Amino acid sequence: MSDQEQPRNPLHGLTLEQLLTDLVDHYGWDGLAQRIALRCFAQNPSIASSLKVLRKTPWAREKVEGLYLYTLRQSRRQDG
Repeated sequence: MSDQEQPRNPLHGLTLEQLLTDLVDHYGWDGLAQRIALRCFAQNPSIASSLKVLRKTPWAREKVEGLYLYTLRQSRRQDG
């Protein structure tokens, strides 16, 4: 799909790594583990280990994407 096919999709063009990095920057690992119950966020968390889990676990990836979209909406409301 080209950029013109998804002009309003905020996830378009973002890598899973960038998404996860942004969430960790915003919430920290503890905050992320509180919001999404995944062991990779709570015990010895790292971007690399979390990416492995998220790539193999579609429901977990969906939760991370959903949290990212929620966080994006909240920050836009606060800015606007």
